[in-house]
Amino acid sequence: MAQIATIMADTDAGVAPAIDRGHLKQMTFGDRSLERELLELFDRQAVILIARMRESDADVVATLAHTLKGSARGIGAAAVARAAEAAERAADEAECLAAIDRLAAAIADTRALIAEMLRAQ
Repeated sequence: MAQIATIMADTDAGVAPAIDRGHLKQMTFGDRSLERELLELFDRQAVILIARMRESDADVVATLAHTLKGSARGIGAAAVARAAEAAERAADEAECLAAIDRLAAAIADTRALIAEMLRAQ
């Protein structure tokens, strides 16, 4: 609960939450079981894709990042979507590695919120 309070305080301070709950509710038509299913699926997918990105060349990273970007947009995880888009567009290896690190950080924040949301359901 403390994390939710922190996230709400961040929202009040102008920092967007890791997941736009209104968007998620709209995408799931308010169906809590579907929301849970999508959050669990995203959580698993993000772990798998970021691990694969760390082992792949830039072309594969771009493809995996594109997939993750779409999934993130679907649940309202805008920071992950933006970071995935940056990884998708990375021009060289150094830029790609830095983008993957930023994406991993955004994923970590989002996964922490997902864990909190799932515990609260």
